[in-house]
Amino acid sequence: MAWEKIFIVGIGEDGLAGLTEQARRLIAEADLLVGENNTLAFVPPGKAERVVIGPDLELAASLLGSAQGRNVVVLAVGDPLFYGIARFLCDRLGKDRFEVIPHVSTMQMAFARVKESWEDALLTNLAGRDMGMLLEQIRVADKVGLFTSDEWPPGAVAKFLLDAKVDYFTAYVCENLGAPDERVTRGELTEIVGHEFSALNVMILVRKPEAPDRPAEQFGRRLFGNPDDAFLQSKPKRGLLTPAEIRAIALAEMDLGPGSIVWDVGAGSGSVAIEAAQIASQGTVYAIEMDQEDYLLIQRNADRFRVKNIVPVLGRAPEAWESLPEPDAIFIGGTGRAVVGLVQAAFERLRNGGRLVVVVSSIDNVADVYRYLHPLVPDINVRLLQIARGCYQMERMRFQSLNPAFLISAVKRR
Repeated sequence: MAWEKIFIVGIGEDGLAGLTEQARRLIAEADLLVGENNTLAFVPPGKAERVVIGPDLELAASLLGSAQGRNVVVLAVGDPLFYGIARFLCDRLGKDRFEVIPHVSTMQMAFARVKESWEDALLTNLAGRDMGMLLEQIRVADKVGLFTSDEWPPGAVAKFLLDAKVDYFTAYVCENLGAPDERVTRGELTEIVGHEFSALNVMILVRKPEAPDRPAEQFGRRLFGNPDDAFLQSKPKRGLLTPAEIRAIALAEMDLGPGSIVWDVGAGSGSVAIEAAQIASQGTVYAIEMDQEDYLLIQRNADRFRVKNIVPVLGRAPEAWESLPEPDAIFIGGTGRAVVGLVQAAFERLRNGGRLVVVVSSIDNVADVYRYLHPLVPDINVRLLQIARGCYQMERMRFQSLNPAFLISAVKRR
């Protein structure tokens, strides 16, 4: 009696010995075994007919679609649903036609060999991919797992990253995982360049502790709304920078002119201040920051963007701005109950006709700031900004949501 479904069974370099009893029984009872040469070679000859499939998966789907009345097992390496054939077949013929029995993925084995968790890693297959499109995702990742390809072997990947000045990863190349000749090579990217490895390998990149992001060289930088990775950011505090989309809206609300005097309160690494300085090119922007590390990054980022009209101010607000000239616009970004006190002190120093823009992440802060400003300003704009960025990962377009932000803006009237 024929099985109701086709079984897709994952298998490793250790062959039948590494399979469950159920998987071994299915293979033994199969009338038809389908797979690549290397997977079929793991199974000793038996009664089942064997069909070798290659890179043309459409032919495999056509074959399986007509295999009615037979007990069929498709053999795949590792986890068939992790960059494997199972996803393709389920999409083409329908999930109800199949049962999947996974083996340990070679990616999972690779991370186990280097003793790193992979739950928060960037994982992708380089076959047919454009490394240029992946560069920015790799640049800001803490861990990366790569199925390399003929076009992008480990040495070529290492050279590409070094040419892009991404040199802060320790690299592991895991070859022939589960086989007797298994090998794991650990080294600097400079040591991986020029070396040849087995075609069956997984490359893992682990960011060195406390290594700062090194932003891409941005040719023809935008006046505002530059990508987040255009700015140096401190580790492990990365992610506190005002995102590009929110930054662009905030700068629009600040309504800067060429000669504006601007305060950026809680400037962090200076992204808002620097773009404000580019817009107010004949004015002055004071970037107020109490963290020593971020204060030093403000000047380094200013040098990167070649802006000369930004003045980093080290200190805690409001004391830090006591001697500063009255501003035409003030940007405040932050969390906690201190935000309302900063808004009160800043609004008092703001010039008549000047604009105050506040970005907070708490609804309580929104209520408190609005409660203070409402008696003073007839028109207060409050926006909830929810941004999701598309990224291509694991052969699917996914959207990664940024933390929601509330943007409050007001104009000081006489």
